[in-house]
Amino acid sequence: MTLLPGISTMSLGRNQAGHTLSHKLHCTAQNGLRGIELFYDDLQALATPPTPSNLLKAATYVHDLCTSLNLTVICLQPFMHYEGLINRVDHAKRIEDMKLWLKLAKALDTDLILVPSSFLGEDECTGDFDTIVSDLREIAELGVSEGVEDGKVIRFMYEGLCWGTHVDTWEVCWDIVQAVDRGNFGICLDSFNILGRIYADPAAVGGKTADAESVVGESMKRMVERITPFKEKIFFVQVVDAEKLREPLQPGHAFYQEGQRARMSWSRNCRLFYGETEEGAYLPVKEVVETIFKKIGYEGWASFEFFNRAMEKKGDGVVEGLAARAGKAWGIMMEDLELVDVRVSRAGLRKDSKDLEEIARL
Repeated sequence: MTLLPGISTMSLGRNQAGHTLSHKLHCTAQNGLRGIELFYDDLQALATPPTPSNLLKAATYVHDLCTSLNLTVICLQPFMHYEGLINRVDHAKRIEDMKLWLKLAKALDTDLILVPSSFLGEDECTGDFDTIVSDLREIAELGVSEGVEDGKVIRFMYEGLCWGTHVDTWEVCWDIVQAVDRGNFGICLDSFNILGRIYADPAAVGGKTADAESVVGESMKRMVERITPFKEKIFFVQVVDAEKLREPLQPGHAFYQEGQRARMSWSRNCRLFYGETEEGAYLPVKEVVETIFKKIGYEGWASFEFFNRAMEKKGDGVVEGLAARAGKAWGIMMEDLELVDVRVSRAGLRKDSKDLEEIARL
């Protein structure tokens, strides 16, 4: 099987800390990572002010820079707080936003947009299954319409965040993907968000849920049973671990924020790259990636979506250090899974199956 290494642009340092997208892309390429998840914040930072025309110019610039570095824009993300909006005027506004995102995706030469599950308050978003499915089907159909003239359909992947208001597990997310039932709508499986809900509890003493190991084992068995027959619906995989906290994330903890779910605060501050046990990584990520890559048989892009307080640091060396850690983590993961590290290849990596086949022959 062939896995292609990528990283989220935000993971290499926040633009608010002075870390430019250009620098992050160069460091990505230098460490053998072949694709990027373009974070919308990084695109906005290039468009001053972020008008539609300026955003489109910025997207074209990013595409051209990536091409010069032999990088692929895997996806544009995150299209947040979309599904289940109770205020339908707000829903209509988000549809207009999506129409711009479709144009941005084409300018970036990507066919993928990531939609994470909403974590708005229950007074702002409904958990009604039919409403969520209908909303997501609406953007899927927009993506098809976008490809009528040039044949370039835009695909969407839905991801269940472990702190999502109504959708916080891979299984509920999968139920919704199946119900949407559109060829250009699939799932994003993220090791952190899977394990952050069923294995980890940062607000608990010990940092784990009850019966965590057995719960994960049973969940992975169900994943194989449920998803394998439809594995083409896995559009993308994200891989990261996370730090085990010394004290529960409760009031008084340095990462605690009133009104913010503990798992979200933990996610923003404590994600780690694969294999960073020396930094306190403790999630059974290997079990999850073995399930997805080896038992289900997913092939394609696997990306590190890393969030950590280190991204907020200013100064020289931050981006280089994070990119080097990502490159090292990819090598460790390939060794653990006994898979070929495609970074030794000189082939340009694209998103279609022909390129995957080309790399697999090297």
